[in-house]
Amino acid sequence: MARIETPRRIRGTQDIFGDEQRRFAHVLSTFERVRALYCFQRIDIPVFESTAVFARSLGETTDVVSKEMYTFEDRGGDSLTLRPEFTAGIARAYLTEGWQQFAPLKITTSGPVFRYERPQKGRFRQFHQIDAEVIGAAEPAADVELLVLADQLLRELGIAEGVTLQLNTLGDAETRDAWRAALVAHFEAHRDELSEDSLTRLEKNPMRILDSKDPRDRPIADSAPDIDAYLTPEARAFFDAVTAGLDAAGVAWERNARLVRGLDYYRHTAFEFVTDRLGAQGTVLAGGRYDGLIGSLGGPETAGVGWAAGVERLAMLLDEPAAAAIDAVVVPMGADAEARAMGIVADLRRAGVAVEMAYKGKMKARMAKADALGARFAIILGDDELAKGVAAVKTLGAGTQAEVAFADLAEALR
Repeated sequence: MARIETPRRIRGTQDIFGDEQRRFAHVLSTFERVRALYCFQRIDIPVFESTAVFARSLGETTDVVSKEMYTFEDRGGDSLTLRPEFTAGIARAYLTEGWQQFAPLKITTSGPVFRYERPQKGRFRQFHQIDAEVIGAAEPAADVELLVLADQLLRELGIAEGVTLQLNTLGDAETRDAWRAALVAHFEAHRDELSEDSLTRLEKNPMRILDSKDPRDRPIADSAPDIDAYLTPEARAFFDAVTAGLDAAGVAWERNARLVRGLDYYRHTAFEFVTDRLGAQGTVLAGGRYDGLIGSLGGPETAGVGWAAGVERLAMLLDEPAAAAIDAVVVPMGADAEARAMGIVADLRRAGVAVEMAYKGKMKARMAKADALGARFAIILGDDELAKGVAAVKTLGAGTQAEVAFADLAEALR
């Protein structure tokens, strides 16, 4: 008989369990609690979209679209793509579901996203993000609110220490066009010294050369003109309003004039929260203002600003979270006690008491399980207790024990 080979986990995916899952869940529950304080609504959108949604919004020339998307043809012949990020799908939903009537719309979501890239520490092919967006608000106050939300999230997760908010302005359309022309002229003058990747970017996406990691490009990128010389008065006033708002809210920031977004629909604020606690300096949360995105998808020109963060990367920065507290473990001895214990466990859980059942092994092994789970009480049930209609309730920390009537168990355990 041929040996059946056990299926393997797909490279770049993960099975999340135990301490790792508790960290993961803590990030999500904290995010849900903080977003409610800021009056953001929760939404959920499809895991896959028409490929055109991402090709249009992310740009055909980006690495994500050209190299990293999971794209497939369905049985109807339509090209579909697993979402590599949230913003494009949210913008599509804003247009197709008629959410314009709710603008300005403050929304959050979370879930898996997919990118075909080389797996490494904290980076997977199926990973998870949290995402916050404000759509339909052109005011700098929206940028400030999102940044303060992000700052509070990191603080409440206990990971703000060693994380720095880096901030830049990409200006308005007029600013961006003038700066882009200056960058192209600068890089053209050094064409012979640029890497092959940067030569490709020079034709399609010259701003991306500024964040090149190639050593050949760094001196040229570092000597490129700053955007400040090209800011219109309106663009400068917008950035000043954002920084003043952050100062008023007590959120520390530093200017990074080399922080860019390559796509033309990005405007004004660009930001990253970075840390060196993940090895080389890594981004834990990033975003920016994308006033041109919804227009690029065929909708009316609509302001938008948002950010996303990787749940796995945030979870890696957390202290080890405590396991969930268990109130009691029921330890039945004998068939009759086990049958009665089923009803007792169900009644206690309905009364809001967290209860586990120890139904394997001898008495000593079952009591050891109660200790290992960190339960406050062990509820011991045998033939003698059944005859009297009581359970022996042992306080595990103190070692004391008392008999409690079945009907009074929930109240006694509280």
